[in-house]
Amino acid sequence: MPNMPASASTPGMPSPRTPPEPAPGPAGGAQENGVTDSDTRNDGGGTGLGGAVRRGLGFSLLNNALSRLGTVVTGIVLARLLSPSDYGDFAVALVVLNALLSINELGVSLAIVRWPGEPRLIAPTVQTLSTGFSIGLYLLTLVLAPTIADLLGSPAATGLVRVLALSMIVDGVASVPAALLTRAFQQGRRMIADLAALAVNTGVTIGLAALGHGAWSLVIGYLAGNLTTSIMIFAFAGARIRFGFDRHQVRGLLDFGLPLAGSSLLVFGVLNIHYVVVGAVLGPVALGFYMLAFNLSSWPVNMFSLAVRRVAMPAFARLSTDRKALTDAFARSIALLMAATLPVCAIIAVLAGPLIHIVYGPKWDAAADALRWLAVLGACRVAAELAYDLLVGAGRSRAVFAVQGSWLAALAPALFIGARAGGIGGLAFAQAAVAVVVVGPAFIFAIARADVGPIAALRYCGRPVVATTVLVLVMVGLGTVVRGDLARLLLLPPAGLAACAVPLFPLRRLVRPGPHQPPRDASYGVETAEAAEAAETAATDAEGTASHSPSVPVAGR
Repeated sequence: MPNMPASASTPGMPSPRTPPEPAPGPAGGAQENGVTDSDTRNDGGGTGLGGAVRRGLGFSLLNNALSRLGTVVTGIVLARLLSPSDYGDFAVALVVLNALLSINELGVSLAIVRWPGEPRLIAPTVQTLSTGFSIGLYLLTLVLAPTIADLLGSPAATGLVRVLALSMIVDGVASVPAALLTRAFQQGRRMIADLAALAVNTGVTIGLAALGHGAWSLVIGYLAGNLTTSIMIFAFAGARIRFGFDRHQVRGLLDFGLPLAGSSLLVFGVLNIHYVVVGAVLGPVALGFYMLAFNLSSWPVNMFSLAVRRVAMPAFARLSTDRKALTDAFARSIALLMAATLPVCAIIAVLAGPLIHIVYGPKWDAAADALRWLAVLGACRVAAELAYDLLVGAGRSRAVFAVQGSWLAALAPALFIGARAGGIGGLAFAQAAVAVVVVGPAFIFAIARADVGPIAALRYCGRPVVATTVLVLVMVGLGTVVRGDLARLLLLPPAGLAACAVPLFPLRRLVRPGPHQPPRDASYGVETAEAAEAAETAATDAEGTASHSPSVPVAGR
């Protein structure tokens, strides 16, 4: 999934608690290529961190709603034009690209997001490191592409790997302006760039697919959208490509970035090892079915989680000096996320068969076996990603690394066993089981060790769980009466959502505080604009570039 991996932070350069002495120059708030830190303080929609978070979250949600609607519609069209084998070959190339992006630019661009002073002090050195490493990594990929494609069970994907990997160079070159936009919470500009990229990506992909170019239509469309995003990010950041090299900065940047790259590689392993196992054990056709199912199950993650993540990590980091406020922010955020995510994931799980058959066509029916369990995994991923951001924002990168390592260690053997025992359905069940049994408790333990009480979050999540249980019972009960796939798709979700609205209704107080409560940020619990300004003095961890690659218009994404 191109929106991941999100890099974890680690103590080093700079640290929220021991910030480095900034080089001579103006203090924070200075302009770097047209984007200023003051954009997070005073740009017309509220003041301080609270206003910046509200605006950033609003634009992120709108961006994701429009983008996901576009990609779902495009995916339905492409599912009628392309074969499961086409998707399988493209999935191999995408897995390789995601692996490369997880270590691309060595994680140093995140230093710009966290820099406590003027980002232009380090921008030229970061630009040199990220661009140079991206080019070197691409040249290595050119040589190794045949071997990699063969190991992943699809030798025919060699050319696709080589061309799609060009996105890595684009990513490295544009990492600095993308980090500047993230630093300034400029999600409105990011939304415009993403939607423009989606339009280009969609037009190119559908056009080439209609002309019979198969998997190449997905690759060329992805690359065209990626270039569009990067060009617009440069324009919106007012950035120029400026290279430089300060050897005094290099060591600090690498000390900061390399652990992030290692952590991101673990994230890649967690998020992509399933593709590797399906391709190697079951073949490219099964990989095509699985890819469609996984992308469809990821819709709640991409719709809800990604929007929140673009503002959550910077916001959590700025609250990291006040554990009470941080605990409240996390509890509110995860409760609202679960209230939106759990019902949607439950609907996908209950109606997996009719959804695949009616929307994507009978030739994709085999994907339903995996979709049922992947929908459960999707809900777990949303919670895990917010917990990840909380730990990074609280400066607990070692805990993040430990959780990711345990996740991957448990997942690898479980996937092989599941794939051999039950095909893509067995593999999907293994993923969901590991997420519930291993990853959930590991994150709860890590959060408790970070002095951010998980009990409040678990208590708030009780209502979404009860509401989702009611929804499932209503839908399953009606499903015994309503006949026909189309009728079930049209009637069961509204009935289930109406039933679950009652237990969810009291959560409205988490969105808007009552008159007896002190004013707080609607999403993150930031207590007044003045408190937000005070919290803004803490240095930030952030998701950074997140990904400035466009969404891939594959089915269901």
